[in-house]
Amino acid sequence: MRIAVFGSGGVGGFFGGKLAQAGEEVIFIARGSHLEAIQRDGLWVESVGGDFHIFPARAESDPGKVGAVDIVLVGVKAWQVPDAAQAIRPLVGPDTVVIPLQNGVEATPQLGAVLGDLHVAGGLCRISSMVAAPGVIRHVGIEPYIVFNWLDGHPDPRLEALQAAYARVGVNAEIPADIQVKVWEKFVFIAAISGVGAVARAPAGVLRSVPETRRMLEAAIYEVAAVGRESGVHLVEQLEQNTLRFIDSIPPGTMASMQRDISDNRPSELECQNGAVVRLGQACGVPTPVHAFIYASLLPQECRARGEVSF
Repeated sequence: MRIAVFGSGGVGGFFGGKLAQAGEEVIFIARGSHLEAIQRDGLWVESVGGDFHIFPARAESDPGKVGAVDIVLVGVKAWQVPDAAQAIRPLVGPDTVVIPLQNGVEATPQLGAVLGDLHVAGGLCRISSMVAAPGVIRHVGIEPYIVFNWLDGHPDPRLEALQAAYARVGVNAEIPADIQVKVWEKFVFIAAISGVGAVARAPAGVLRSVPETRRMLEAAIYEVAAVGRESGVHLVEQLEQNTLRFIDSIPPGTMASMQRDISDNRPSELECQNGAVVRLGQACGVPTPVHAFIYASLLPQECRARGEVSF
């Protein structure tokens, strides 16, 4: 298969790198020093599951130089998806499948509005990874896991081939019957741990061990799950406790990417995570006081990172 990775950071770089390791033709869409390093030295992946190096690695800044591909993995931040949808157009041909891997629950409809719903599947991933240096991806924790399928669940040999490629390199890839359930299950986890972690300015091990932040984390989890169920997503009754157990299992130093961005005064996914919980809750009549507090508390810093206020 011919696969483009639009956004080759911690997520796109890792999952795209694994496809290249599996023998697929992968083109990394990147920019700046990261692009130059991949073009010059290939892509290095430092992983708790074993390091690997893709060389040579094709990387481009202009999707127009790549043309239509079989699959596009979208690895940009959630707040960058509307702009990415326009930039992805040259990669999309009659038979292209676009798979978003963003946090949140809004990427698929945002991409579909620009590229057409018939081209955009649902998707998500779980991993703790980042760009450690130009051309270097560092996977620091959480077993890599990637999920994708069409919203209506119809079978597709392209997705089955993608799953098989990941299996060749030991990555757990799933094609679930209901992708919306999987997307919301992750949203329950990521919105809670990102928001509470960013407000508390502490890693997962501290959040779960301090009684007060653990209660806040639990309340945040229950709010997102309630919004999902009221929105018509068939989430299992045990989801909240399953999510807490998962948080108890991750490395104690784990921090979500949104939390790292806020700590580093960079634009973050606040609007797409905690802000989305508040908006969606208002739309379906579910109160979300914890997420409203998180959103309001972090919004001034988010506005500062985007140059909208100064202090």
